[in-house]
Amino acid sequence: MVSVGAVHSVVYVLLLSVTLVLGGDIVHHDDVAPIRPGCDNNFVLVKVPTWIDGVEKSEYAGVGARFGPTLESKEKRANLTRVVMADPPDCCTKPKNKLTSEIILVHRGKCSFTTKANIADEAGASAILIINYRTELFKMVCEENETDVDIGIPAVMLPQDAGLTLERHIKNNSNVSIQLYSPLRPLVDVAEVFLWLMAVGTILCASYWSAWSAREAAIEQEKLLKDASDDYTNTENVGSSGYVEISTIAAVLFVVIASCFLVMLYKLMSFWFVEVLVVLFCIGGVEGLQTCLVALLSCFRWFRQPARTFVKIPFFGAVSYLTLAVTPFCIVFAVVWAVCRRASWAWIGQDILGITLIITVLQIVRIPNLKVGTVLLSCAFLYDIFWVFVSKWWFHESVMIVVARGDKSGEDGIPMLLKIPRLFDPWGGYSIIGFGDIILPGLIVAFSLRYDWLAKKNLRAGYFLWAMTAYGLGLLITYVALNLMDGHGQPALLYIVPFTLGTFLSLGKKRGELKILWTRGEPERPCCHIQEDNQSINSHH
Repeated sequence: MVSVGAVHSVVYVLLLSVTLVLGGDIVHHDDVAPIRPGCDNNFVLVKVPTWIDGVEKSEYAGVGARFGPTLESKEKRANLTRVVMADPPDCCTKPKNKLTSEIILVHRGKCSFTTKANIADEAGASAILIINYRTELFKMVCEENETDVDIGIPAVMLPQDAGLTLERHIKNNSNVSIQLYSPLRPLVDVAEVFLWLMAVGTILCASYWSAWSAREAAIEQEKLLKDASDDYTNTENVGSSGYVEISTIAAVLFVVIASCFLVMLYKLMSFWFVEVLVVLFCIGGVEGLQTCLVALLSCFRWFRQPARTFVKIPFFGAVSYLTLAVTPFCIVFAVVWAVCRRASWAWIGQDILGITLIITVLQIVRIPNLKVGTVLLSCAFLYDIFWVFVSKWWFHESVMIVVARGDKSGEDGIPMLLKIPRLFDPWGGYSIIGFGDIILPGLIVAFSLRYDWLAKKNLRAGYFLWAMTAYGLGLLITYVALNLMDGHGQPALLYIVPFTLGTFLSLGKKRGELKILWTRGEPERPCCHIQEDNQSINSHH
């Protein structure tokens, strides 16, 4: 069990977290680096498998240059070629060693990248590998005043550690050979299909749970009113204490608070800060898993009695015996995930904790009417676009993408994401979706089903089917855009909000129910008339 204050803190942290769909971009578009004929390649990642004395060793990743011919995309078509060290090492002057179609390995020096490539090309090299003086990769471009950019060999930059390893083997008189190729990503990876199903399924489950809770509360109120119970005044808010309604002001403040939180993540991103996020995620995950397990087990008659029997515990209040039984399992589950989160299978535990937390949040947090939902999603729409695209003008990189990937933290992204490994992608990696892309539109989808059930509308005449379909289509369009942009991160709410919110508003206006949806958020129910009749009778007495 976790204290209510801690749980709510985690809920708000997660509500204000990343809203992004990412597929692991291998093509890096750059609007800053100059482009002209002969210098217009995309910056693509390059696989560099190595052989030392005929034995296959490590595989490194490099990045292709803006200039030179493009690399082969198929491994079987890439030639296995011997690597030699340049003399002088920076290759700013003609090499002293004679080359016969070898790949030349050079250091960054005082001359430009194109100068090195031209010299290596004229000396007879088949390709040039340039060692960066840092562990990260650097985009090799053409200088504005350079004219000789008709280069006939491919150029690839290697990170410092990879380049120095190859240099050390060459200086030890080992025979070093490599392949250079840049495999293409599949048009659609199965990870994206499963991620889509996970997102849609999570909202579906959360919506039905939220609607069922609202209907049970409404039935309970109707019973009390029909019996003209004197206890009505003490129970009129039954069901309301179990959830939190978002106000219009809170919806507007979302942008400010979320932006501050995102900038804090961006500025403080480090190993220790990710560790703090992991702890917060585990606290929320324990609460989410516990809540979902108790609700699920309560459906079976063997567990109904423990679920309805309570014991009072200091600081936590009344707690059911079933909750006491499942909590240790939930804590152990979260701790095991936290300890083993770098393992190849850890994404399964992260997704289980994440999904149960999202379902719990959508059960606890609700929008009272369409007005609040419109304000919230409109603000989130602008927030997403700003921090994915516009933030590049101020920070020289997309703040949202940097935070989602966990750059500079030494970790494989922050935990507030659902992720699935890209099984059929030669580059590996993960397809991810931020919690915000599920929670924020999920609030309005859940609201639509609550309205339908309270208004006793069937599936076709209601709003839920349309809202759910619109969300699924919006997320589908997001993945289409993701693949068209070669895996470069996309602000999912840019596509989801117009579909979901636009469909809801248009349908409400067409049916003449927009005013009720916009202000009251729930239909007229018999209980309301019963309450008025009771008040009228009491006034006569």
